Amino acid sequence: MKLKKFSYKKVLSTNDIAIRKIKNGFENGIILADEQKKGRGKYGNKWISIKGNLFTTVFFKINNKIRLEKILKFNCSLVKKTLRQILNRNINIKPPNDIMINKEKVSGILQEIISYRNNKYLIVGIGINIVASPKIDNYRCSYINNFHDKFISRNKVFYLLKNVYEKNLRSISCI
Repeated sequence: MKLKKFSYKKVLSTNDIAIRKIKNGFENGIILADEQKKGRGKYGNKWISIKGNLFTTVFFKINNKIRLEKILKFNCSLVKKTLRQILNRNINIKPPNDIMINKEKVSGILQEIISYRNNKYLIVGIGINIVASPKIDNYRCSYINNFHDKFISRNKVFYLLKNVYEKNLRSISCI
């Protein structure tokens, strides 16, 4: 399934843009933002958005029978699969939604479900630290370029992620 790309310079939240796109009639897509001012993390925490990192949201229609805990694992595995194409490193998933390298967080995922016009949509916000990581007390973070000899661009990671999602979205109906 092809995902329609929507690009923005500056947004409050890529997940909020996805909700607007759904309400404007789009059934699936992928949002990319250069800057994100009010990204959300788990438990209502703020996702710290450093310019040059990846702020993206994938959204698509789902059926009502999908098991949410399994789909979170599925989405984490897709991000992990994307990063494995770039890095020859041990990449782990720290439940429920963090991607770790050397016990340092490099990515986080926030899922939301909305109902609109008798349909359900899954909104998957993905933040990947590409060029820098935030300093968080008692939580080690890092970034992708810290683990690679050559510079990896945000756009390269974005298009790899987009391709992984496009190849694997049909599998979601089996979850």
